[in-house]
Amino acid sequence: MHSFRYQKGELYCEETPVRALAEKFGTPLYVYSRRTIAGHFSRLDAALKPIDHRICFAVKANSNLAVLRLLVRLGSGFDIVSQGELRRVLAAGGKASDCVFAGVGKTEAEIDFALREGIYCFNVESEAELERTQRVAARLKKTAPVSVRVNPDVDAHTHKKITTGTYEDKFGIALERIEEVYAGAAKLKNIRLRGIQMHIGSQMTEPGPFVASVKKTSALVRRLADRYDIEFFSVGGGLGIVYDPALASGDPKWWRSAAGAKMLTPDGYAAALLPLLEPLGLRILVEPGRFIVGNAGILVARVQYVKQTGRKRFVIVDAGMNDLVRPAMYESFHQIVPLRKRAGAEIPSDVVGPICESADIFGKDRLLAPVEEGDYIALMSAGAYGFTMASNYNARPMPAEILVSGRKASVARRRQKLEELWKDEM
Repeated sequence: MHSFRYQKGELYCEETPVRALAEKFGTPLYVYSRRTIAGHFSRLDAALKPIDHRICFAVKANSNLAVLRLLVRLGSGFDIVSQGELRRVLAAGGKASDCVFAGVGKTEAEIDFALREGIYCFNVESEAELERTQRVAARLKKTAPVSVRVNPDVDAHTHKKITTGTYEDKFGIALERIEEVYAGAAKLKNIRLRGIQMHIGSQMTEPGPFVASVKKTSALVRRLADRYDIEFFSVGGGLGIVYDPALASGDPKWWRSAAGAKMLTPDGYAAALLPLLEPLGLRILVEPGRFIVGNAGILVARVQYVKQTGRKRFVIVDAGMNDLVRPAMYESFHQIVPLRKRAGAEIPSDVVGPICESADIFGKDRLLAPVEEGDYIALMSAGAYGFTMASNYNARPMPAEILVSGRKASVARRRQKLEELWKDEM
C-alpha cells in the first residue's frame, strides 16, 4: 500500500527516517515516497495491460513538479482542469498531446492556449462550451479535438462533495442528450470528435458504481464509435484508497482495512471492468489521482502543547486546516501516528491545529500513543488533495514538500517565507 514503515520504533519513508527530515526541514512538512507513486502507477498499468489503455493522472490531486516529472518518466498522460495545470505539466517535461482537458468552466484564454499547445482532447461539459471551443478553433484556424462528458446519472455512493455523476451535479451532459449533441458537433467545421468521457465520483471502494456506469453507457459508446470513428472511451477516475490502518487480506482483488471494510484494488477493478470494456474495441482512458499519490504522502507536524480540558485531552500541533483541509471539508479520516513510538498505553486524544476555527481538527478521540511537547506526529495518506488544497489562511506560510527515494531526500518545494505572503500586495 505504501513505503512508510516503523523500524526499531522510528517511522521511515523508504530507507529515510522521517524524524530526520522534520528536524532538517522543519514542520509542517509534506513527505512523498517515490517508490509508492511508481508502484501504484505500475500496478494499475499492469492490471489494465490486456486492453489498449492510457493512464491520465489527475493533476489536481498533486501538482508538484517533482511528482509530475516522475509520472512523465513512467509514461503517464495527464488529466488537467486549468491552464495552470497544463503549464505545470509542460514545466515538468510533459506534452500537451498527452493531456485531456476537463472542467466545466474553461475560459476562452484556456481553450486558446491548449489548442496552440496541441492538446490531445477537450472533455466538453456543455453545449455552450462546445460552441465556444468551435469559435476559438475557427479564429485560430485549427481543429479542436473533443470528447463530450456524459453524465450517466449513477450514484457513486461516496461523499456528497465528491460525487459527480448524477443529474444533481454540475458535471457533463445528460445521457439522453448525448447523441443529439454529437450529431450537432459533427457538423461543426473546426471540431473533431475524438472520444467520449465520463467520471462519476471519487474514493469509490467497490466495483458496483464503476460497473453500473459502464453498463449504462456501453451501448451508446458503440453507436457513437460506429458513426463518428472515435478513438477512445474515458471511464474517468475515482479508484479509492485505504485511509485506515494495517491491512489483512490475502485476496489480490481486495484490500481489507482494520475496520473490516473491503477496498477495491487495481486487480479487482480490472477484473470487474475489462470484460465490459474489451468488446468496445476502443482505447480506454482512466484518470486516477488519489490512487496514485494518496498513500504516497504524509503531513508531518510537531506537537506544540498537550492540554487537558475537563475530560478532553487535546494534542495541539503546528499543522492546521490550511495545510490539510480534508478533515474539515470532507470529515475525512487520516490515520495519525507518532514518528517515534513511546512506551505506554494509548490515550484518547483530539488532535487539533492552531487555526482559529472550531473545524481545525484532524481527529477526535483518537487512541494515540503518549506524546509530549516537541514530539512529531504524521498524518498518513495525505499525498492527494493535501498541498494542492492548502492556503495561507491565518497568514500562515505554505509548507515545504520533500520527495524521498530510498535514502535520498530532495526538496520538491521550499517552505514559503513569511514576507512572501504580502509581496504581491500594494
